[in-house]
This record gives sequence, structure tokens and C-alpha cells, in this order.
Amino acid sequence: MDIKFGGKRALVTGAGKGIGRSTAKMLVKCGAEVIALSRTQEDLDSLKKEEPSIQTVCIDLCDIEATLKTVESIGDIHLLVNNAGIAILGPFEEAKPEDFDKIFSVNVKAPLFIAQVVAKKMIASGFGGAIVNVSSQASKKALKNHILYCSTKAAVDMLTKSLALELGPHQIRVNAVNPTVVLTDMGRLGWSDPAKAKPMLDQIPLGRFAEVEEVVHAIVYLLSDKASMINGTILPVDGGFLAQ
Repeated sequence: MDIKFGGKRALVTGAGKGIGRSTAKMLVKCGAEVIALSRTQEDLDSLKKEEPSIQTVCIDLCDIEATLKTVESIGDIHLLVNNAGIAILGPFEEAKPEDFDKIFSVNVKAPLFIAQVVAKKMIASGFGGAIVNVSSQASKKALKNHILYCSTKAAVDMLTKSLALELGPHQIRVNAVNPTVVLTDMGRLGWSDPAKAKPMLDQIPLGRFAEVEEVVHAIVYLLSDKASMINGTILPVDGGFLAQ
């Protein structure tokens, strides 16, 4: 399937590593002008070396005022990927208010208000657009010691549906992808222990975790005109984990 984004401007958050980084690079290959946001300058510098055409912006999404000013200054955006996210794990009884505030700030608050800034410009310009939020299988099935993370991703799913409902009349499509464990560098490190990985793998009918490119391909498809009638979808990229 040939997907082209010539003349389109794309904003990708959490673009320094993993899914966001690979998404930014894939969008460049498809012809988009890409703006990559990350809180880590070193990651942006290395990304810039790999793809010199990418515009990089170093910003911490926890600082919502600075983030929104930055996004406002970028200009019109046709494609938005809300990928940035953090995980704070631990049992319910050890959850802390400050952890709650931090994880909801990055995983829910930032995507909502970044989408607000971007969508207002899409509406004013009349060109429509597409937004993809990166959620998780943890939004649909509770995982032990993931009380805060699961809650944020469930919120991202409903945010996606609500935005699809409100922005659809403006020809702005909003969808989410919900991956299982993804074999980013961090994912490989975190799930390299067979004793830890086996219980999760046993619940995935395909018997393996997702490669980064498999998630990126889903994101790029949902951003493209090939998915022009797909709106408000929560798309598992999980090998069948949620089928059980």
C-alpha cells in the first residue's frame, strides 16, 4: 500500500525513542514535514543526524504552559501523533498522589491540550486532519501493578472517542492504537527475562511481542487517506491478547 504525505506537516510527541522515533522517521519517508518533540535533547540530536529534515523541539510535557506555547508557535499541523507517555508501576497500596499527578499530566493532560491547539488550527484552516493517540492494551485489561498506567490509558481511549465525535464534523479523524509489549530498546531490556515474559506471552495467541514497525505501520495507516472512513477506533496491536 503506497502512502504519501507530501505537503503535510506532522507533529510527533515522544519522538526521541521507540515508537515515536520510528514514526517520525517513517513519516519523513512518506513525504511529510515532521516536527519531533522530546524532553531529551541528546535523543533529538541523534534523530536529527539520522533524518536532517526533521525539525526538533526539546520540551517537557509536564510543563503544559510551555508545551502549548511551543505547539502554538509551530504553525499549522495536518497530522498529530500523541505518542509521549510514561509508566509509573507498583501495587495499588503504594500509589502516591504525586505519581498520579505526573503520569496523568504526561499521558492524558498533554495529549488533550496539544490536540486542542492543533485541532483549532485545523478547523480554522478548513483542511481537516488526522490524530492518532498511542494507548495500550492496558486500557482494556487490568495488569497487576499497573493501577496508574492502566487508568491513564483507559482515559486516552475515551479521549480518543470523544475527540472523534466532536471533531468528525470538521473532517478531523481521531483514532488510537493499543499495543501489547513492544520490543523497543527499553522493551527488550524490560522483558528479556523469560520468567517475566512467559506469563504475558502465554496470553498472546501469536506467541510473541510486537516489533516497533508493526505499531508504526498501524499509526501511519490511520493517519493516511487510506483510513479516510476510520474515526473513533481503538485499534489493538496485540497479537490477540484482548481476544481472550
